[in-house]
Amino acid sequence: MRTLQTAALLASAGGTALMAGLFCAFAYAVMPGLSRNDDRAFVRSMQHVNRAVINGWFLVPFLAPLPLLVLATVLAARGHSPGTLPWIVTALVLFGLAFLVTGTRNVPLNDALDEVGADASPSQLGSARAAFESRWVRWNTVRAVLHTASLAALLWAIHLHGAIV
Repeated sequence: MRTLQTAALLASAGGTALMAGLFCAFAYAVMPGLSRNDDRAFVRSMQHVNRAVINGWFLVPFLAPLPLLVLATVLAARGHSPGTLPWIVTALVLFGLAFLVTGTRNVPLNDALDEVGADASPSQLGSARAAFESRWVRWNTVRAVLHTASLAALLWAIHLHGAIV
């Protein structure tokens, strides 16, 4: 069981690290770069990014940590590395909150932006961007912080677990 818990912790840390890195990169590089575009280029670029990101390279690290963290939590609660339990639960809660932010905040904004047609007028593009950009950036920053904090809790749990020698 210890090996299974180690694998679950390490794999969930890997996925969490990838999500933290992705959302942080959007916060400090991608969105500031895109913000320099005119409305048409901004809207089109975000539409392309939002369509392109739905792939296995994104979905595996986005989805896999949740069941792996649940497994690690159950194993810790059953006495396998019990000192890790509060840290694993913290990581699970933080990852879950970030997952909810993505699903309830960023994805609906992405979906609304996707409705803007290629033939949209400059005023429609400006309105769509105004409804999207600052809110999306704010919620992206929230999920970046949540994933980063989840990773920190996981790394501490791994340290306490003694998985890395």
